[in-house]
Amino acid sequence: MLVMIKSGGAQAMPAWREAFANALPEADVRCWGDPGVPPEAVRYALVWEPERGALARFPNLRMVISTGAGLDHVLADAHYPHGVPLARMILPETRDGMAEFVAMGTLMLMRDMGTVARNQAARRWQTMPFTPLARRTRVGVMGLGALGLHAARYLAGMGFEVSGWSRSPKSIAGVASYHAMANLPVFLRRADILVNLLPQTADTVGLLNRQRLSMLPRGARLLNAGRAGHVVHEDLLALLDEGHLGGALLDVFEAEPLPPGSPLWTHPGVIVTPHCAATPSRADRAHRAAQLIRLAEAGAPVPDLYVPARGY
Repeated sequence: MLVMIKSGGAQAMPAWREAFANALPEADVRCWGDPGVPPEAVRYALVWEPERGALARFPNLRMVISTGAGLDHVLADAHYPHGVPLARMILPETRDGMAEFVAMGTLMLMRDMGTVARNQAARRWQTMPFTPLARRTRVGVMGLGALGLHAARYLAGMGFEVSGWSRSPKSIAGVASYHAMANLPVFLRRADILVNLLPQTADTVGLLNRQRLSMLPRGARLLNAGRAGHVVHEDLLALLDEGHLGGALLDVFEAEPLPPGSPLWTHPGVIVTPHCAATPSRADRAHRAAQLIRLAEAGAPVPDLYVPARGY
């Protein structure tokens, strides 16, 4: 079977070939754009940000696998081939990496490490008036899918008072759960730190605008490791300037790399991280892709597939 890969460019192909040689030795692994590959020979595609219309060129494509947990980079293609299954990359390493990143970011925001870093850069010694504690800090996690659920449990295990919000009801030990838009204001009003791990759908684009961010308690902070489109950055910056919000840690952006002229780079209330929350190794991703491909080849149910009616 022939697997086309678009992730990391030509320089990443030796690592991908080695990883697939161990995980799926029967696969013929080729680099995206290889002129020696007849389009009709391609059976599987492992991709990140494929060009619009590119996947439609493969008439015998059996499945597309995203190299990350997000699918919007593929779904943005209006010419995506109808009926071809699309799978997200959800691994134990992704769940653990995201939970650990969220824990780190939550502690950084709670302890105001952005100010500490700026003080160091300015060689300014400024002590904090008191030490905030996890057990006195309310954290709200938006999105209780595979990643959000694990992160919420992880935070609860650290002693934070955790609540979660999702589209459908969830029951999680140690986590107060809210669901549906009607309950979103109640959820937001009890979050000292808001963690966004929602999938991007038509309903979630622009969800965190001025109106909803203003529902957070004064001085609340935001950690966004979901999708950039969830947050209206102009509204976020305005609320930071007005003092309603106390800070933000952002890991995802509409344009990546973040352009040098973006005000997010220099705003004193924002910590920028380069979309690094949870990136499994190529060996881990090749192993998972091999599992999904083998299931598809056997005609068995494939997990983590995109469901159009659900939007993710």
